[in-house]
Amino acid sequence: MILTSAALSIFIVTYALIATERVHRVAAALGGVAAMTTIGLIDANSAFFNHETGIDWNVIFLLFGMMVIVGVLKQTGLFEFLALWAAYKSGGEPYKLLVLLVLVSATVAPILDNVTCVLLVAPVTLSVCRQLGLPSAPYLISLILASNIGGTATLIGDPPNIIIGSRAGLSFDDFLVHSLPLTVILLAGFIVMARWLFRKDLSAPVDVNGALGDLRPRDAITNMRMLVRCLVVLGVVMVAFSLHTVLHMDPSTVAMMGAGATVLVSRTEPEEFLEEVEWGTLAFFMALFVLVGSLVQVGVIGRVGEIAAEAMGDRELLASTVLLFGSGIVGAFVDNIPYTTAMVPIVEDMVASGPHEGAESPLWWAFVFGADLGGNATAVAAGANVVVLGIAAKAGEPITFWQFTKYGIVTTVATLLVAWVYVYLRYFALA
Repeated sequence: MILTSAALSIFIVTYALIATERVHRVAAALGGVAAMTTIGLIDANSAFFNHETGIDWNVIFLLFGMMVIVGVLKQTGLFEFLALWAAYKSGGEPYKLLVLLVLVSATVAPILDNVTCVLLVAPVTLSVCRQLGLPSAPYLISLILASNIGGTATLIGDPPNIIIGSRAGLSFDDFLVHSLPLTVILLAGFIVMARWLFRKDLSAPVDVNGALGDLRPRDAITNMRMLVRCLVVLGVVMVAFSLHTVLHMDPSTVAMMGAGATVLVSRTEPEEFLEEVEWGTLAFFMALFVLVGSLVQVGVIGRVGEIAAEAMGDRELLASTVLLFGSGIVGAFVDNIPYTTAMVPIVEDMVASGPHEGAESPLWWAFVFGADLGGNATAVAAGANVVVLGIAAKAGEPITFWQFTKYGIVTTVATLLVAWVYVYLRYFALA
């Protein structure tokens, strides 16, 4: 009992530090692991080799592989090309430019994950807005909201998806079948809603040719041969992701093989692509897995799962509704990565007690949608939000917590309601 209370106290304090950002989230998570080790709950075996209580290496190496691929692609100028292309295609119409940037973000995020997407597209968006004399806040906020929505579509599009997919055994194709249709609906709705949300900032057209001068999208590409080779490899990786159950290969293996092939065909030096790897994010993930594993060891997670399963009984619609909106509400105040890591084993117990298993269970998809879409609610609800606001502040065009949140909450409420209708119709009314 004393050990359980100590473990729970350490977890709550660590979680509070992460949520309030009083301490850098990596430092807080690693500090929590150190405290768990001190009280004797963690050793090398439980942290590194135990599937139930340790690090999920499939998640870590999937993220690492995709980060390497992006690190190489970044050097080709592809993302600068996409931003300039959007600027010219808009014809100087601010709303049309916003729509094009949203579509670029929503297309890139499911392939390269939403955090990586905003890391690459946000600086370029800032540059284009400056050159066109447009306020950057509406475009950067839209970039965040669109990338978080777009990331819902695939297994690798949002970190919570990777965590849930790994634990639930959901394949890349399962996400395409269950999540992609909802994502398309939500993006179409967001594009329409953005016209109303940012109506005061999207009125006056600008002279694109006068603002950008002789700069053309093609000028952004620094190495066409490398770009073509990398895109071919990326295409093969996407096909392999979709066929990984047929090929009997884990997504992490596919990502690592793709990373190796990308490095080989691009002939990039290690220091060039390794500096783009988000080592802090990987360390944060590993520490979270170990922290949650500690609660599994002392039985806290199992007990919560039993209580939730007993309360649900066979009422899947009620459980799906609570998971969807509960995840969205909690995710508004807490980064969805630690929230998802803590909740996965609980949802697993709920699914085990229900009538459906694996990808056929609406509980998993309600959890996915709630965790992903809740990430749009506030400035600290998802990694992509924190990254973009940091980039904006560094560039001298800060976006305040409430400036983002007033748009984020409206978007989150609207998307969660649409997601609930989707879940109800697909898994209950029409099942």
